Amino acid sequence: MTIAAAPAAEFEQHRPRLFGLAYRMLGSAHEAEDAVQDAYLRFSGADRQSIEHPAAWLAKVVTNLCLTRLTSARARREQYVGEWLLEPVATSDGTLGPLESAEQREAVSVAMLMLLERLTPAERAVYVLREAFGYGHRDIAEALELSEANCRQLYRRAVRRVSAQENRFTPVPERQEELVRSFITAARDGDLAGLEKLLAHDATWRTDSGGKVRAARRVIEGHERVARFVLGALEKFSAGIDFRLAEVNGATALTGWTGDELRIVVAFEVREERIAHVRSVMNPEKLGFVRRQLLGA
Repeated sequence: MTIAAAPAAEFEQHRPRLFGLAYRMLGSAHEAEDAVQDAYLRFSGADRQSIEHPAAWLAKVVTNLCLTRLTSARARREQYVGEWLLEPVATSDGTLGPLESAEQREAVSVAMLMLLERLTPAERAVYVLREAFGYGHRDIAEALELSEANCRQLYRRAVRRVSAQENRFTPVPERQEELVRSFITAARDGDLAGLEKLLAHDATWRTDSGGKVRAARRVIEGHERVARFVLGALEKFSAGIDFRLAEVNGATALTGWTGDELRIVVAFEVREERIAHVRSVMNPEKLGFVRRQLLGA
């Protein structure tokens, strides 16, 4: 192994964990990839003798790179056309780590990661490092270059803000898939009443197109309106679309394809045996990563 190859080989051992950290921080797979690549460049150019614990060193670098990106990302999102939703990631391949428990699936769910958008960058960093990676407050303080007392305060604040909104009901994967399949069947059959029964009374539908494709830009609210919207959209735009199920962000989601081109990813949030929130991503710039995953490219 050459000297140049040595840091690359060592870095690759940490890449999956670093991507998981960056994605949870940013809600964007392509930005997470960029942050991880920037971390590699710093790692390969660093004095190897000065890095006693590479995993901790890299986590600190990635966390701070993400904090910088979050500051600029918030300004960009204020100019975003329509609804902003996070970038979907397929999880059946272990990209975001093991998802063997309800808690692990919930931690990478679209619903949870959208909740993290409400935190300040510092709160989000502390929460992710603590909840997703099991860091102690002393290690978090070192990574963020803050006092341990400040990190504890940030963590308590983040927990309060997340817990105030968090949906604690996470269905088992089989039940989630059953509801999604029933939803698809009712939509294909034009069964308005059937769709309404599957939806929570205050159900919502959000679409992220980024203004790049034709789609609803406003939130659709109420089970009757959502059901009518689904049937209308299916009638107008589903010709030639091949719909398939996939595990996305720890739960069964609906994907729509024309050939090898991914057109839409629809995520379902279930509450008390009903579909409470539907989030569909149609912005082509947000579908590239998950498309490559699902095609095995």
